[in-house]
Amino acid sequence: MVVSFKGCYTVKPAEATWNGPLPLSELDQLGTVTHVPTIYFYRPALNWLSPPDTITNTLRVSLSRALVPFYPLAGRLRSIGGGRLKLDCNAEGVIFFEAEYEAKLDNIDHFSQSQEYHSLFPSVDYNIPTHELPIMLVQLTKFKCGGISLSLMISHAIVDGPSALHFISEWARLARGEPLGMAPFLDRKLLRAGEPQPQIAPDLDNSEYNPLPVLLGHSNSIEEGKKEKTVVMLKLSKTHVGKLKNMANDGKSNDSGRTYTRFETVAGHIWRCACKARELKDEQPTAVAISVDSRNRMNPPLPQGYLGSAILNVIARSHMEELMNKPLGYASSWIRQAIDKVTDTYVKSTIEFFRNQQDLTRFQATEEPFIGNPNVEVVSWLTLPTYNLDFGWGNEIYMGPGAHDIDGNSFILQSPDGDGSLMVMLCLQVAHMDAFKRHFYEDII
Repeated sequence: MVVSFKGCYTVKPAEATWNGPLPLSELDQLGTVTHVPTIYFYRPALNWLSPPDTITNTLRVSLSRALVPFYPLAGRLRSIGGGRLKLDCNAEGVIFFEAEYEAKLDNIDHFSQSQEYHSLFPSVDYNIPTHELPIMLVQLTKFKCGGISLSLMISHAIVDGPSALHFISEWARLARGEPLGMAPFLDRKLLRAGEPQPQIAPDLDNSEYNPLPVLLGHSNSIEEGKKEKTVVMLKLSKTHVGKLKNMANDGKSNDSGRTYTRFETVAGHIWRCACKARELKDEQPTAVAISVDSRNRMNPPLPQGYLGSAILNVIARSHMEELMNKPLGYASSWIRQAIDKVTDTYVKSTIEFFRNQQDLTRFQATEEPFIGNPNVEVVSWLTLPTYNLDFGWGNEIYMGPGAHDIDGNSFILQSPDGDGSLMVMLCLQVAHMDAFKRHFYEDII
């Protein structure tokens, strides 16, 4: 069975919006600058299914209204050389696909890497010029059983996770007939966007941006990145989380420092389990990349509703032997050190460092794998409003970060059950996944 496309529309802002170039900050142009997928599955009530264009029209009309305050999403990016981009706010619009799928919703594997699952997401053709690529693409897919999926691809150069979910939640409010809850804050000059480049580079420690470790005996991770991968969603019950926190904080009772958080604990557990599953050599260097939201770490904090990327990737590094011979708290301690570096001074120094780079290309994750064996990336969605997205026909029955096929990439989410359990979505090479799942649960004591 294949997904068949029934329509393709360009959705533009419902009213005239500001037109012109909008500079991006350096943080907008680091790491992932491609489109990031998100998907929601629903079972609408019967009154939403007839006439058949009710849901489509509701989404298109409300999206058009949402693009008025969120007009940067209707623009286009332009390359200005050296890996740098600028945003043209030209109201060219969002691409909206309508599709049908003969399968039933219950038969969908939400973590499949199959072509059928990928067909539930809009396709982005990076072979066409940057200025022709939509910043946002949407796909509504209707299933045989009456269920639907709503998937989005949004450029990470324009929004990060908090900004994207802010937009989606406001879009849903408008679809329900409610007024806008919180307008986006669009001025990126708070992160020095558009300022002239400094003439003299500051004296900064740039060791944070050294290349990640590769497997011993290899010069890069390209071949590792080509190996077959698979994705799983693993649940950690509230009891599991409690045991992991006790393991990580064992011996910390006499320490005046803070106990390790859920994220620091689970991220350390993922890192160690991946190293075990990959059977790395004792002397193998390994790293974990962590995304840190700097919004509330700046002084003053960025305004609520800041639209743009305020995420910094920080790196914790160790060796296989150290991670295996020392308790979980050792891995968590390195993760905490990396996170705690992100202060107001650090953010401003990082921005200044990248403003002095003639070319940002090597700091962007495009074609070559940014993560991969022997490293992992752990992204926290624990504080994001990921659930209860109601466009008028009820809350989703499932949501997720979408199809990811980067070896070592993982997400930690709250369980939709609201019972204190956590969900870990992980991509790993097929050859290592069974061992990872075994260690993931057996190592919790």
